[in-house]
Amino acid sequence: MEKTGEYMQRPVRNFSIMVIMALMLAAPVLGSPNGPPWENGGGIIVETGCTCHGGGAPSTEVVVSISGVPRAYNVSQTYEFTINLQHASNELGGYVLYDYNAGTLTAGEGSQQDPDEPGALSQSEPGNDWVVTWTAPSEDIGSVNFQLVGNAVNGNGNFDEGDKWNILSFIISEPGAAEVVTDEDVSLRTISVGDYDALFVAEENPEALEAERQEGIADEFFTNGNLYYWTTLSLIIIAAVIQGEFYERRFSGGPPHLDRSLAVPQGVRRGAVAAGLGLLFAYLVDNSEPWGYSLVVGMLTLWAIFGVYRTIVQSRAPKQYTDLV
Repeated sequence: MEKTGEYMQRPVRNFSIMVIMALMLAAPVLGSPNGPPWENGGGIIVETGCTCHGGGAPSTEVVVSISGVPRAYNVSQTYEFTINLQHASNELGGYVLYDYNAGTLTAGEGSQQDPDEPGALSQSEPGNDWVVTWTAPSEDIGSVNFQLVGNAVNGNGNFDEGDKWNILSFIISEPGAAEVVTDEDVSLRTISVGDYDALFVAEENPEALEAERQEGIADEFFTNGNLYYWTTLSLIIIAAVIQGEFYERRFSGGPPHLDRSLAVPQGVRRGAVAAGLGLLFAYLVDNSEPWGYSLVVGMLTLWAIFGVYRTIVQSRAPKQYTDLV
């Protein structure tokens, strides 16, 4: 008896597993780009959008456009619409177009009547360009409202933020409405929504990136090399001057005497040169000129100041008579 009960339970478990697997397989079908569902979370998809994709919000990265649209329809006339879907990286996707059954939408290649709403059209296979026709109402019913949703998918088979969609609403006016337009073209038009600039994403070229990196390294070496060279040279010159002063005072008894009649004009000349170079140095620094110019002028300013210092020191030095026997 126990074995019989066990055998009877097995078909039930197998049936449950088959039902679960069927539901799991059905879910991707509902989200497949080969025809989206008509309803989406309590609303219709042409009004709420593809909220299961792209984080649930429309994106300007997707440019949805429709061309061949008249400003005003003629009764019973047929128009050919071209629906276009563009994204910088997602090449394929789908759409839904609906006129609220005001006229008659006819599917072209790659499109189909929506199974849940035959008055609407959707894609029958993934793409980015579809041609459909619309036959205007047989009588004047006023302006006609249209809803167009485009979804550009990344092709990984999942509903994720990589999928992007956008929604376009437009109106075709009643017969004769376009006749009052005087400053605009009353012919067929193209209507679109989205940011066209988002379509132009520069592709990174590895060779160009490597060349740019090498150029940056070379420029850094050149800049820093010059900085290190001139800084080192300046330090060597300053050290040599200090060393010369030290040895002169230590072993030669100090700088030679300079008579005041010569020291005064020499000090004036050197002071004027130092003042001029100091002003030039301040100008270069204040105007953010290249550091090389500032360094050279700064060194010349120090040289001129040192000259003034030498003149003062020599004029104060005691006279030494070296020609005595």
